[in-house]
Amino acid sequence: MISVRVPGLAPPTLPLALSPVRAGFPSPAEDRMEAGIDLQAYLVADPLATFLVRVAGDSMCDAAIQEGDILVVDKGLTPRHGDIVIAAIDGEFTVKRLHRKGSRYMLLAANPDYPPIVPAGDQELQIWGVVTACVRKFR
Repeated sequence: MISVRVPGLAPPTLPLALSPVRAGFPSPAEDRMEAGIDLQAYLVADPLATFLVRVAGDSMCDAAIQEGDILVVDKGLTPRHGDIVIAAIDGEFTVKRLHRKGSRYMLLAANPDYPPIVPAGDQELQIWGVVTACVRKFR
């Protein structure tokens, strides 16, 4: 878990700039801050249905998901075609993009070095949740 909430105590908030930061030249006029943001409230829509998982491997690198990232996963959402999901095939967990073709499902990596995972007739595919956010530390 990221944190433990104690009833009656306000969640910690961090300052949030009023203007988005540009990847070009900075403007000194854009240094105003708004009240703050509760990162847990921002990242987690349904705390009772949400869990976190750390990424291992590089199969989703072209979706900007890298080894060591922490994924926010909502198991209460209905998975849709194109969603990034946490799935299990015969008990082996993976993070992949869910692809539906007719009545068949497959799991697609976001790295051309990995082939699609197409469950065979005797394999069980379970979707554990939909990835809703990715958290990465730079330092």
